[in-house]
Amino acid sequence: MAESVRQLGALMRKEFLLEWRQRYALNGMLLYIVGAVFVCYLSFSARRGLLTPIVWNTLFWIILLFTAINAIAKSFVQERAGRLLYYYTLASPQQIILSKILYNTVLMLALAGLGFIVYAFVLGNPVQDVGLYVLSLVLGAIGFAVSLTLIAGIASKAENSATLMAVLSFPIVLPLLLMLLRVSKNAIDGLDRSVSWDEIGTVLAIDAIVLVLSWMLFPFLWRS
Repeated sequence: MAESVRQLGALMRKEFLLEWRQRYALNGMLLYIVGAVFVCYLSFSARRGLLTPIVWNTLFWIILLFTAINAIAKSFVQERAGRLLYYYTLASPQQIILSKILYNTVLMLALAGLGFIVYAFVLGNPVQDVGLYVLSLVLGAIGFAVSLTLIAGIASKAENSATLMAVLSFPIVLPLLLMLLRVSKNAIDGLDRSVSWDEIGTVLAIDAIVLVLSWMLFPFLWRS
């Protein structure tokens, strides 16, 4: 058990080191978030009546979804075949996929928090229950990280991985996104938190199912 934890920590440290060496990718993601928010500001500044709380919420989740796809798509593409083969001689496939999921979760939590701060600062903050909205952001970051990491691993086996990832992610991310939109809308309206328990339970169930599937299926994906 201690050896497995040590190997998992080493794999996560490797992910952070690779990201730090390729800081242009992280800077690109940050620029994407700021640029998308600025475009929304320019689009709605002249027509303030059109930016209703529903539109505000939907735009933010669309920005966060595309940020997640761009951020996680490179999880396996940036790894060369020889380097992956070397990793597999040191750790199990389960540890490799789990380390990437944990790293992408941390990355998405940071991007979601930064995106919400910038978005609320530029376009205003209509959220009445900030705690529930932050919970939806946390659940969304975890859900996007878990789902898209597995899809990125599958898509990396194809030539046009970016297109394949976009196609494969749609049926998994869509129900997750719909549940997150409902929870965040309830937070904006300031409804009682008990109203959102069903949607929160559904999001947790989706995250758990995809995590178990990643744990079970990734070894077969690795052998291919």
